[in-house]
Amino acid sequence: MTDTTTTLVTATGDSAGKTAITVALARLAADRDRSVGYMKPKGTRLQSNVGKTLDQDPMLAREVLDLDAEMHQMEPVVYSPTFVEGAIRGTEDAGALRDRIREEYEELAADRDHMFVEGGGRWTTGGVVDLTDVDVAELLDARVVLVAGYDSPNDLDDVLAAADAFGDRLAGVVFNKVSDDAFESLDQDGIPFLESKGITVFGAIPSEKELAGVTVGELADELGAELLTDAPTDGFVERFLVGAMGGDEALRYFRRARDAAVITGGDRADVQTAALEASGVACLVLTGGHRPSGAVLGKAADAGKPVLAVNTDTVTAIDRAEGIVRGGRTRDARTVERMAELLDAHVDVDALV
Repeated sequence: MTDTTTTLVTATGDSAGKTAITVALARLAADRDRSVGYMKPKGTRLQSNVGKTLDQDPMLAREVLDLDAEMHQMEPVVYSPTFVEGAIRGTEDAGALRDRIREEYEELAADRDHMFVEGGGRWTTGGVVDLTDVDVAELLDARVVLVAGYDSPNDLDDVLAAADAFGDRLAGVVFNKVSDDAFESLDQDGIPFLESKGITVFGAIPSEKELAGVTVGELADELGAELLTDAPTDGFVERFLVGAMGGDEALRYFRRARDAAVITGGDRADVQTAALEASGVACLVLTGGHRPSGAVLGKAADAGKPVLAVNTDTVTAIDRAEGIVRGGRTRDARTVERMAELLDAHVDVDALV
């Protein structure tokens, strides 16, 4: 191994903001005149189930950090569903995978002051080939920063389980996307409790709208949707609702929403009309390849709300939309820059870089 400091950033759950935090920490270290490198040993954010398209997170890191490393170095293992299926059938050699990760790491870490290693999905990902983030931390002799969410004290169970698994390698925890409602509980009870257990908390980053959702335009792009109206697409979507009930019931349901996309069949004019009457609905996503009536499109135009059409069925659209909205806007240069500002403001960055 090299003399390089190595930090592995892992998470208690998916879509915790791990990518933005990892790349932003590396950026902040570079701002302090440290030479930095990046690696994501297990590529999990794939555009192709067979892994033909590489994980987008190393691509972002290479852009933001101006790295010249090859993608196969930054992402030695493409952790696709096809890979996992092969692993459980015995076609993957865990020892060979570990050797590959170690070799690529050593080349990337050469002459670097600090390597930032991003975990894959949640910290348990990789168990089928003995490459959980616990295993990776041991393999690369890394200290570990755990990214966690917090909605209620129940979430501390996940933090304690991870802390127990990582042991002395855990440097501490960064809470992310903490809502105003949950912050007091975390600050007054959650953090003191963890510290009483010997777990360092580096800080808590508040939930921020700019990072929490996607714009309607980004949602349309990710879904491959056709825009049926000329309404602005810069509104935020933070959640989605399924329109499967009758019109009157749907209207009551939608009126309780905020920054929501409503997903419903393209032939459900009653649900579409109800959604357009609710102020908290940002857009409509119509499934099944059906075009809405002229009356619905006219109402959407009057309301200034985008209408998106996809050819997939409702269940497929829901699955895809859920992943897009849950992931949030954590994977472009703008949001990495914003995350760096939030880290500076709310986290003990000097202890991390």
